[in-house]
Order: sequence, then C-alpha cells, then structure tokens
Amino acid sequence: MKEEFIKKLTTNDFVQIMGEEPQSEQLHVSITEGITQIPINYPFRTADFHLIHVAKGVFKLSINLIIYTLKKNESIGIDPKSVIQILEISNDLKVFNINFTTQFIFDNFFNKARVDAFGYFTHNNVPKLQFTKQEGKVLRMLVKMLKFYNQQENSAFQEDLIRSTFGVIVYNYAEKFKKEYPNLKAELTRQEELVLRFWNVLQENVKTDRKVQFYADVLNVTTGHLSKILKEVTGKTASQLIDAAVILEARLLLVDPKFSIAQIAEELQFPDQSFFGKYFKKHVGLSPSAYRKENRK
Repeated sequence: MKEEFIKKLTTNDFVQIMGEEPQSEQLHVSITEGITQIPINYPFRTADFHLIHVAKGVFKLSINLIIYTLKKNESIGIDPKSVIQILEISNDLKVFNINFTTQFIFDNFFNKARVDAFGYFTHNNVPKLQFTKQEGKVLRMLVKMLKFYNQQENSAFQEDLIRSTFGVIVYNYAEKFKKEYPNLKAELTRQEELVLRFWNVLQENVKTDRKVQFYADVLNVTTGHLSKILKEVTGKTASQLIDAAVILEARLLLVDPKFSIAQIAEELQFPDQSFFGKYFKKHVGLSPSAYRKENRK
C-alpha cells in the first residue's frame, strides 16, 4: 500500500471518531470500554504519540506490519508516523489511551533526564510491556489523575499538575522498559538527537546568549539546518524556542517576590529594565509587573 493512501489521523481526529469531548490541543486522555465494534476499520498513520494500556479484555493491532496482542496489564508506546490497524477487540475490552503531541513533549520536558526517559517511546520495533497486577493498578490510577487534571477549567496549577503526573507516567514506563529489555536503549532519530542536544545547550546558556548563531556553532551545524530540524520536530524555529526558554525563565523569576524586575532583567542579560519589559510584553501580552500581579492572586 502506498504511503499517500494511508490516512493520517491526529488526536483531534480520534476524539471525533470516538465521540469524546475535547480536552486540550496537545494532550488527550481516554478510557474506553463497552465498544463492540472496531471504531477504525482501516489502516491509518498516527500524527501523534500514543500510550495504550489494556485494563481488561484483548486488543489486537498491527503496528508497522508487526502484530501485537495486548491483554490485561499490558502496555505499548507508539510514536508518530507509525502505521496502525486495529485487528480485533474483545467485547469486554477496557483500554486506557494517552495521546500527546511532539510539541507537548518539548513544551514540558526541558530536563534532559525527562527527555531521555521519553525516548523509550521511540523504538522502531516497539516491544509491549507486561505490568504486574499492582503496577497496572498504579498506572491506571495515574492515567485517571492525568485525565482529571486535563479536563479541569480555571485551575491555578493545572499545567504543573499535568506536567508532574505525565512525568510520573513516563518515568514509570521507562523504568519498566529498562527492567524488561535491559539491552535495548532509548532510540532517537538524528533529528531528535540534534533537538535534544540543542535543549541541553539552551538550558545551560539561556540566560547569557539568545543568538541562533551561538547555538549552531556549539552544535557544529548551520543556522539554517538547525532551524529547519527544530521546525520539523517541534513546530518552532530556533529563535522561537530560544524566546520560549527565556520567557519561561522570566516567568519563574517573576513569581518570586524577592527579585525586583530590574534584577530579573539583569539576571537574564537584558540591556535594561525597559528593554526586558518590551520583550516580555511582546511574547506574553502582559508587562512583567502585570504578570507578577496576576500570579500573586
């Protein structure tokens, strides 16, 4: 079958097909049971990541032409561009599914250890994992928590709760992966490796250097190549990602009342407080003082 004839399905497509209420653009958590017919009866290509966990019943599917049969307490991670076909479901099937975008990962997993753990979702030959009864129970509890937080509105700490809960799930998965497949290492494509290296350099230098040329020189690539790969993998250019990292640092500092705005501007290597204020407002839509006031409530 030619690639162009395989339909590509996004997280939003899955939400519509399953008749569920949308949650967020980059993350959707579903707990499905009581279905008697295969909801998608044709091969499709995933646009986003999936973590599938079977709580009850049997779920048989093909991933990149390899057939997997998932039973109770078994899980599998699927990366974007994989070709999936659902082959069989049992009448008592109960399945937990986390759909998340690449952008979600790079917006929330700046820490190298976290990205390394996430790398266990990226194997070409995807192995399934068998969880114990207790491990499965814990995993399902975490997924339920993640779904709950992802559905909340007007929650002051929603992003932090989602990030923390998702992180525990990823570490859980990576820990289990390493125990069951000790000789398999997390696999990243060359593009993903470059992105990871960029994140590491950016973390170390975000307060002192905001020039794309600096990061390209450190990574021994051209600025054009760096931005092209970053755009392909994360959806953002090098400049946009550098700005996002600077703004993240600024936000973290602004919620700490012991730092004055002038001190923050100096810490982030801006020429003066006025320049920092204009930069921050351009990207956030609020002045630093207004942002600080809102986040003190």
